[in-house]
Amino acid sequence: MRRRGTLEECAARLKKYSRGILVQTCGDVEDGFDFEGMMEIEADHKAHLQEMYATLRATGEDVLALGAGCCTQCRECAYPDAPCRFPEKAVASMEAYGLLVLEVCKANGLKYYYGSDKMAYNSCFLL
Repeated sequence: MRRRGTLEECAARLKKYSRGILVQTCGDVEDGFDFEGMMEIEADHKAHLQEMYATLRATGEDVLALGAGCCTQCRECAYPDAPCRFPEKAVASMEAYGLLVLEVCKANGLKYYYGSDKMAYNSCFLL
């Protein structure tokens, strides 16, 4: 899912939320070139993110999920030729909304870097 609107529009959308949940998945990698390991950790992170998103949506609360990297809900994105096929499951990246993930982690007392043999993926839910 691409960012919905300009950075200014996204920033305005963020301001309507007063609470958030920061989610982080960490895993071991052999080294900084262990692409397969990174992809496994990312897939695990995104699967858990979708589970949490469904749970939060079921409460009836207005929830904005912002993930790590681009949305991977569909094998091939319909955008820009057609609207999103699953807008209720789509997750834009934190960065697409202008959030600096390192700064968000720091502001919330969460480590961002765990060393060259670890990989961390960060996402958040705004409520």
